[in-house]
Amino acid sequence: VQLQASGGGLVQAGGSLRLSCAASGRTFSGYIMGWFRQAPGKERELVASISENGRDTSYADSVKGRFTISRDNAKNTVSLQMNSLKPEDTAVYYCAADPGLWSPRRLDYAYWGQGTLVTVSS
Repeated sequence: VQLQASGGGLVQAGGSLRLSCAASGRTFSGYIMGWFRQAPGKERELVASISENGRDTSYADSVKGRFTISRDNAKNTVSLQMNSLKPEDTAVYYCAADPGLWSPRRLDYAYWGQGTLVTVSS
């Protein structure tokens, strides 16, 4: 599966952005999806993930209540709605996919998009 992330940009603190990830290739509905981020000088971290049918989601504590992950299996897309953004949310955001079983803290994903930069100014 090929993944293309988009929607990053520059936003002021308190603002919102919506990231999208378009998938092509094999059956999208058979993949769990995740959004990860990596800030300069920091390790990559899991931000949010969603099960194949969208019934199960998980979030990093730092984004709970502010970010929402969703997917549209008919359109082969997964989105990350980010509200109340903070400067510490600044990072390159990556979408990822895997054909395996979803679990809340799963970190091993087989397929990765190219990343989209989110910059939050204070």
